Amino acid sequence: MLSKQLQIPLISLGKVFKNPTPELETLCHKAERENQWFSQDQIKYALTAWSLLLTEENLSKWMDKYSYSGKSFSQKRIGLIMAGNIPLVGFHDLISILLSGHNALVKLSADDSVLMQFCIDFLLKNGFSENAITVVNRLENFDAVIATGSNNTNRYFDYYFAKVPNLLRKNRTSVAVLTGKETKEQLTGLGEDIFRYYGLGCRNVAKLFVPKGYNPATFFEAIFDYGYLIEHNKYMNNHDYYRAIYLLNQEPFLDNNFVILKEEKQLHSPISIVYYEEYEHLEEVAIQINQIRNELQCVVGQTGKIEGEIPFGTTQQPALWDYADGVDTIEFLMAV
Repeated sequence: MLSKQLQIPLISLGKVFKNPTPELETLCHKAERENQWFSQDQIKYALTAWSLLLTEENLSKWMDKYSYSGKSFSQKRIGLIMAGNIPLVGFHDLISILLSGHNALVKLSADDSVLMQFCIDFLLKNGFSENAITVVNRLENFDAVIATGSNNTNRYFDYYFAKVPNLLRKNRTSVAVLTGKETKEQLTGLGEDIFRYYGLGCRNVAKLFVPKGYNPATFFEAIFDYGYLIEHNKYMNNHDYYRAIYLLNQEPFLDNNFVILKEEKQLHSPISIVYYEEYEHLEEVAIQINQIRNELQCVVGQTGKIEGEIPFGTTQQPALWDYADGVDTIEFLMAV
């Protein structure tokens, strides 16, 4: 259980991510053909991020936090329903199951089947037993389940998996709190938080809290370099669609030709749109954020007033022990 031996194939995979083999490079292009949101630069970013995580130091630091303290262990079959919104988004759950000593029954997302299948094949060929991971079309005969989906899908999950231990994840999003004193470098980092993976991840900032009278030109100037987004057809189709809708409905908005700022109370903004909400006192924002914590993945800012806020430009750099929804996946698996 939590064996160091199980870490070896993961470390080897991390090295392949760092220096992709011709096979992996070919599959990266295939992944883009099957899902146009998976552009080569976004895939490369994901592979590089994972290569930095899958090291002996990081894996040991992560696993050394856990101990069974003599508790007996029974290997279980853990159903895993993966999302596919960003490259390798389900990989953390998979390796959590494997490092916990359980076997994974994996229902791949059609949007991220190519890269995930490569990872699974690699791990099975380089140290994990053939029973450790089974790719299935339908989950059956499982002892527990981890599933990620939309809020609508989650209603089905709640019903279908009610009789087994489950870890079910719904839609979440991220926000940033600005004071108006941010440097250009910080706001450029915020652009990374917003635009990485085209804004499709739960760790992407979809809404800004800004002080009353905030000048958006400062923000627009700092994110100028993200103008490359206009080259992505699916992204710009979203931008042009919502721009037309807002114009038709005579709704006020601000636009720099690749992202629209719109004042809105809601949290979840469409792709290419960033909502914003003005505030008068930071204390009010802190209270509001605490009330909606169960809808948030990350809170970006350096106000010193918001609990759990993280620096600008870091939302897409989680550590292995930064769990989705704040729920410790390993602890869940140890209790199954």
